[in-house]
Amino acid sequence: MKTYLVGGAVRDKLLGLPVKDRDWVVVGATAEDMLAKGFRQVGKDFPVFLHPETKEEYALARTERKIGPGHRGFAFDSSTSVTLEEDLVRRDLTINAIAETLDGEIIDPYGGTKDLENGHIRHTSDAFTEDPLRVLRVARFAARFASKGFSVVEPTIQLMKQVVEDGELQELTPERVWKEFELALSYKNPEEFIKVLRACGALEVVLPEVNRLFGVPQPEKYHPEIDTGEHILLCLQQACKLSDDPTVRYATLVHDVGKGLTPRDKWPSHIGHEKAGLSLLADIEARLPVPKEYSALSRLVCEHHTKLHRVQELRPNTLLELMERLDAIRRPERLQKFLAACEADARGRTGLETREYPQRDYLQAVLDALLAMDSGKIIAEAGGGDAREIISRARLEIVKQTVVRLRDE
Repeated sequence: MKTYLVGGAVRDKLLGLPVKDRDWVVVGATAEDMLAKGFRQVGKDFPVFLHPETKEEYALARTERKIGPGHRGFAFDSSTSVTLEEDLVRRDLTINAIAETLDGEIIDPYGGTKDLENGHIRHTSDAFTEDPLRVLRVARFAARFASKGFSVVEPTIQLMKQVVEDGELQELTPERVWKEFELALSYKNPEEFIKVLRACGALEVVLPEVNRLFGVPQPEKYHPEIDTGEHILLCLQQACKLSDDPTVRYATLVHDVGKGLTPRDKWPSHIGHEKAGLSLLADIEARLPVPKEYSALSRLVCEHHTKLHRVQELRPNTLLELMERLDAIRRPERLQKFLAACEADARGRTGLETREYPQRDYLQAVLDALLAMDSGKIIAEAGGGDAREIISRARLEIVKQTVVRLRDE
């Protein structure tokens, strides 16, 4: 019975990254052996145990055999005859198929350390194609490690294409697909996630609304990069500089999906793409379990981002209506997210990445003026009448005064 540290803990340790979770594999043991040592069994599909003190996961070494479609269509063998090498070869990537003994010796039968040195994300074996979830995981690893110079090697991209062409991605649960998306959005380079999915054809399956944007032109005057899909990738880069909130990054990713509906004879103009995009966001939400806050922010950014770009031209009543649609007075924190996504859109354009965005300060100044309003005092001074109407009139007057002040500055 031998125990080895495996997977992400070894990989991250070799990369000099903080190790958050440690996973162990046990060779030459049975479930009874583990229980006798005080471990608690938690695995249903295969034997996984929690250490009685550290609560870290210990799994019996196992092999797997494909018996059905999807991510869970496997039969497992966790007998005492399974070797460490047999356990490691079933793992998705060489950089995740490295083990370490309790004495610190590295065991690397599939070249993971070399791939770590070269920045290569590579499949461990051709069995990679048996699990469709690996397509999304590889794209996510590309996003996570892009800042360290990692990229997916072409042979692995080809295997990912095979998985897509075999229709295996459709076997993944919506919850699992969304989980990979959400994790990717939390990394420094989520645009790499989109790039890799597109390179292997998976983006067309899991997020066709965004995939459709590549090849759709925009007016060069406003978008030097021209291609809408490339614009989205640039916007994601900017969003990551402005906010680490994944809801902001998601809203940025989908803010222009309506441009994918513009008839070709109308290109490169996209009049009305803001509201047109709302139906596509509904399609995404019908397919994936997008959380409410992601959904709410993405809809606001989709419908109103162009208003913010020309906010200094808006009439006071239109400006107040925008604030109310954003629910900015009651939820000022959501306005900050909206502003970040819109600024990312303005800067996600070739050569304009460092442009000033005074619209953000302009709308913030309007909100600050509205938040400073003493509603109770205003209602009392009105001496009666409909309170909501009184507050509405007072807010409009404040917006008018603020606009005059800002334009005079």
